Amino acid sequence: MSQDSPAAARSLVDALPKVELHVHLEGSMPAETLFELAKRHRVEGIPDTLDELRAWYAFTDFPHFIEVYLASVRTLREEADFALLASVVARRLAEQNVRYAEVHVSLYTHLMRGVPAKVVFDGIEQARVEAERDHGIRLRWIPDFPADFGVESAERTVDAVLRDGPPSVIGFGVGGVESPLEPYAEVFGRARAAGLASLPHAGEHGGPVRVREALDVLGAERIGHGIDSMKDPDLVARLVDEQIPVDVSPTSNLRTRAVEGIGDHPLPAMLDAGLLVTLNSDDPTMFGSDLTGEYRIAHELVGAEGLVRLARNGVEASFLGVARRRALTSEIDAVAARHGVS
Repeated sequence: MSQDSPAAARSLVDALPKVELHVHLEGSMPAETLFELAKRHRVEGIPDTLDELRAWYAFTDFPHFIEVYLASVRTLREEADFALLASVVARRLAEQNVRYAEVHVSLYTHLMRGVPAKVVFDGIEQARVEAERDHGIRLRWIPDFPADFGVESAERTVDAVLRDGPPSVIGFGVGGVESPLEPYAEVFGRARAAGLASLPHAGEHGGPVRVREALDVLGAERIGHGIDSMKDPDLVARLVDEQIPVDVSPTSNLRTRAVEGIGDHPLPAMLDAGLLVTLNSDDPTMFGSDLTGEYRIAHELVGAEGLVRLARNGVEASFLGVARRRALTSEIDAVAARHGVS
């Protein structure tokens, strides 16, 4: 059987140990969980039946995505809600042979609703401990704020993280609509001084300038999305030279119209250029995908060897720790060898 046949591809994808470095907790809420939480808290504006909610959940355009995302956030109010969501997300990741995940938490969207950071962190920490015990998956957290909400949102978020964040918080991020990053230099400076990695979104829709700002202004150690980097050869050379990881999410880029079609995605060119690219799902349930699906798409774009390279890159770009990174990379190599991939 050819290593690039559909059956061989499925077998390789399923067998590969994986890490996920760019996935949003709130954007991973399944329709069933949203339905349960909406009924628990009698949240208005959400379909009354699960079938209707599943149909409403299906992505149509970016404004619709924002509508669904904000509705999901409104259902998260108590520690038990966050524990439930994080538990479901961890289980679904583990079912895809994901061994380690760094999960973005949209902390400011909860703070602005009056939900204390401690409620958020206590809930997700309960789920993290249980997931490691029950499923063997390690989770770490990246709280973030939306770039288009201004400096006050950033300051409130970093204050809450530094006050209430547990040791499992490994980074600090910024997402939302891509905006100039200069106003957030001091906020990220505080986070970095406290030992948190700078892990911003940049360069999905905002152009290479946002990636340069992330590097120069925020001291980014990894770039979320970053596909617009390919429009600037000097920036690509810098990312390659410094081996700054770039977390790519093909289906997300397609859904948000950052690329016209999957065949137009720059992933193959990014690998060919020598970029340290990782593969991720971003907002999987809202975009109708998951990490396994992203691996299958990537196989069509870069083949079996490219797929193994992406799996290894994910481990290398993670904050898993040297010994665990080495062990997981060896396991990936063993799986690749069993599947005839060099």
